[in-house]
Amino acid sequence: MKVFAISDLHLSSRSEKPMDVFGMVWENHWDEIRTDWRQKVTAEDVVVIAGDISWGMRLEEAVPDLDEIAELPGRKVFIRGNHDYWWASYKKINAVLKPDMYCIQNNAVRLGRYVFCGSRGWTVPEQGAVSTPENAKLLERERGRMELALTAADGMRKEGDRLIALIHYPPFNARFEGSVFTELFAKYRVDTVIYGHLHGETSRVRMEYDKGGIRYYLTSCDKLGNRLKLIYDED
Repeated sequence: MKVFAISDLHLSSRSEKPMDVFGMVWENHWDEIRTDWRQKVTAEDVVVIAGDISWGMRLEEAVPDLDEIAELPGRKVFIRGNHDYWWASYKKINAVLKPDMYCIQNNAVRLGRYVFCGSRGWTVPEQGAVSTPENAKLLERERGRMELALTAADGMRKEGDRLIALIHYPPFNARFEGSVFTELFAKYRVDTVIYGHLHGETSRVRMEYDKGGIRYYLTSCDKLGNRLKLIYDED
């Protein structure tokens, strides 16, 4: 069983939101991702998607995009990103998902010897920046949601399992300093963190980063050249 990761697919089957206006890497990006996906992933593998899946504004507009993902091999685990405006209630999303699709919303799922959990997260303040009351409130809310997910994961984790946390926003600032999220990941003994949100050549260039014994992966599809990132390859 292998675990792959990618994020920020920004699919638009039912919305007029072409991504190629943001650069050549976005031209036919979904075709490139699907080709790579089919070459790498088998039915028993898992692909995690750290948010920003569809440009759809309503759930019914995102369903065609979710169905295209469902048609690809492997089991898929995904969280909400800041542009997933279509994201409805957990119950409504699960009602439209095809088999082997797992929506994570402040909870967890165990597949094989891996436990996956996560939440969207929020922007971590830069060093010296003064956070507004609203931002501080949102950060604390998202911290609470992530702890709910980690608590759920901790409850189903068995000895020898690896814990993988998904968060859309980077869990640290541009200096890779600690945050309320990295503190939680350490507290709950997370093995690996998958995040996205960052795009372009000028964004943070550390695609992989070790902090406190935890491995962090940035998996925005444009940063990965529209290829899946192999996270674990274990029997």
